[in-house]
Amino acid sequence: GFCTNLLLVQTPKHILAQTNNNTEIHCELRKEHAGVYWFRWSQERQNFEFLIFSNLLGKATYGANIMQDKFSVHGASSHTSYSLHISHLHASDNGTYYCSVSQSSQLLLGSGTQLVDVLPLPSKTTQAPRSKKPMQCVTKSKAAVKKGMAESRLRLPCKRGLL
Repeated sequence: GFCTNLLLVQTPKHILAQTNNNTEIHCELRKEHAGVYWFRWSQERQNFEFLIFSNLLGKATYGANIMQDKFSVHGASSHTSYSLHISHLHASDNGTYYCSVSQSSQLLLGSGTQLVDVLPLPSKTTQAPRSKKPMQCVTKSKAAVKKGMAESRLRLPCKRGLL
């Protein structure tokens, strides 16, 4: 069976991440165990998925169909602190992540960390001020091309956004 337990303290509770960024989740154990498991609950897929197990020596065992370059576990020398690193975030990584240890034939779960992936925020150069008409942005882009390539690169996203 599964149990949530105060033996495992997981932080943070929520992560708002951006596509292609990296993130990490921390898990503190009250006492040393043979290693830590990481699972993900996906609300969308309605499944509880085994991601990775890291033993005391830092050797990792991955779940089925888990990309090994996406997940890694780093542990402190005390063997009571572990971090799950997730790289190249994508919407498919959304879910609630749990660290877990095995004790008396039970899996004790941490409190969970909810990962919500959001799209990258547009940079300021791609947003024309609302007070100006879109044609002014295009006009400036054309003028910038005459001035030089560096300036035209700054204005190009604005022109592209209008098409």
